[in-house]
Amino acid sequence: MSETTKPAAAVEGPTPLSETRAGHSHGSPLALGIGAIGVVFGDIGTSPLYAFRETFASHHGVPGIQVDPIHIHGVLSLVFWSMMMVVTFKYVLTIMRADNKGEGGSLALLALINRKSEGARWRGPLVLLGVFATALFYGDSMITPAMSVLSATEGLQYVHPGFKNWIVPLAVAILFALFAFQSRGTDKVGKLFGPIMLLYFGTLAALGLMYVVTDPQIVLETLNPLNAYRFFAADGYRAFVAMGSVVLAVTGAEALYADMGHFGRKPIGVSWLTVVLPCLMLNYMGQGALVLAPATDAAEIIKDPFFLMIPDLVRIPVIFLALAATIIASQAVISGAFSLTQQAIQLGFIPRMEIKHTSASTAGQIYIPVINWGLMIMVIILVLFFQSSSNLAAAYGIAVTGAMAIDTILLAAVLLALWRWPVWKAAPLVLAFILVDMAYLGANLIKVPDGGWVPLMMGLLIFTLLTTWARGRSLMRTSMAEGSLPIEIFAKSAKNSSARVPGTAIFMSSSPDGVPSALLHNIKHNKVLHERVIVLTVLIEDEPFVAPECRVDLKDFGDGFYQMKLRYGFLEETDIPAALRAADMCGGKFEMMHTSFFLSRQTLIAAKKPGMAIWREKLFAWMLRNAATAMEFFKLPTNRVVELGSQVEI
Repeated sequence: MSETTKPAAAVEGPTPLSETRAGHSHGSPLALGIGAIGVVFGDIGTSPLYAFRETFASHHGVPGIQVDPIHIHGVLSLVFWSMMMVVTFKYVLTIMRADNKGEGGSLALLALINRKSEGARWRGPLVLLGVFATALFYGDSMITPAMSVLSATEGLQYVHPGFKNWIVPLAVAILFALFAFQSRGTDKVGKLFGPIMLLYFGTLAALGLMYVVTDPQIVLETLNPLNAYRFFAADGYRAFVAMGSVVLAVTGAEALYADMGHFGRKPIGVSWLTVVLPCLMLNYMGQGALVLAPATDAAEIIKDPFFLMIPDLVRIPVIFLALAATIIASQAVISGAFSLTQQAIQLGFIPRMEIKHTSASTAGQIYIPVINWGLMIMVIILVLFFQSSSNLAAAYGIAVTGAMAIDTILLAAVLLALWRWPVWKAAPLVLAFILVDMAYLGANLIKVPDGGWVPLMMGLLIFTLLTTWARGRSLMRTSMAEGSLPIEIFAKSAKNSSARVPGTAIFMSSSPDGVPSALLHNIKHNKVLHERVIVLTVLIEDEPFVAPECRVDLKDFGDGFYQMKLRYGFLEETDIPAALRAADMCGGKFEMMHTSFFLSRQTLIAAKKPGMAIWREKLFAWMLRNAATAMEFFKLPTNRVVELGSQVEI
């Protein structure tokens, strides 16, 4: 990695890591496919509630699109070909092939590129783009629950008009309950996600089919790309503005790639092509057929075609099913934010945070209190500020389209630098994807004055925090390494200079080079050394998992002095006592009751050095003070830890 983003856990040189995909989901293709439908497609699955409606609404002072066959068919064609280009061709058939030992997502792809492009000049800017995509995901994690739950709750007004004044309070109550439930874990409830979403997608298809059979021609009109062209030819600028709402139909496409490690590329791809895509398109075409049906008030129907297409007989259960689907979609995004945060912590972009595991059997089931309550506050603020899903639609889409565009740029690096495709072969593919991404991003940038500034502001704020932490850690490590004593020299000089006492002392060090300050302070103040002295460094690799046989790297300096490196993947839990219990290669087994852990706690002193602006140094110092301690993060026994402080200037 570049100097600005290299995590404390990086190590030079090749590492004999396993090709294992431990921790990934296993099971039959059918079970994995149903699971993928329940988790991966929740966001894109709830788009029919609002996407088609918003395309015909007035935006940014531009009057709404006329409701007639040429515009209905044009929008439906745009929706279908957007799904084909963005979801099917870009993500399912192309980007999902660029996996990091089975894992997907911007950070996993970034780690893969870093590992394969050591020393490349273009790597630094690419890392910053990947970090910005991560920041945009957090913005999307705030908007998606607000938009999804609010749009479903609005359907209650079609059960009884009296619910209209209760839409926002009900949405806030549902969201509060959803976030409050996170600490209990979603392992048991998660097993219901697949069947519920399968029923939901079946309902989407059935509702759409009711109206498609009355106008079968709409299927051919939707599949015909010339209708999208005619739409632009007839109403160019308004068609461009409408693209900012059409893209709402593919929000959640990036989740296919991010969740690939849980279900695998094939189950996700098969579920998309055989279930999700057909059901979604049937519903969109049904909405279009309903609006175009004779003897209907098209101007009224287009205000909320999804809820108005539901027959009175099943209106209440379908609305509650849609509400359940939006809660599931929100749950998937929240869980994704937890997983992304864990990756970012391990890769050195975010300070250590308390991570709780909510399932004894599933490693990916985690809960991060700070992220959970922070997201909840922001989501509820968004609901109270925007009040309706139509208003919130102005803020929705920019974060997603920005992240999609960055994924295309990262894909270009994979094709050219990793897969060694010739330029003539890679250029047409990347150019096609980037043209689509830029068109949608451009259409969404028009939304900035009307609410689009919200995800951009969130993204820039989070990007500043991520890069400040990475840069500050790099500068702090450099400052601490200046004048540090090599471990080999220290071991030779210290063996007879201090009294030896029984037991084991483990000195945690963020760098594999040099003596940690805690060891020097211990000798200076206590004037003793334990019989077994181990300088321990935890190294986080640019791979999701490390095989157990590659976990421990040990160097023996004699006279009871050892240097140990514990290697972990960026998706693994760093449980040091568990790793030590499995190791017996440096003088016997580790007994926790006879082992003391010495930690260095740095107090940062902001200084006018060329490394970072003073305001960023103060921001980094605040983040450092509020980070979880190494004792909590590495699962160290609380009664066996000694902390020794030092001051560092950057």
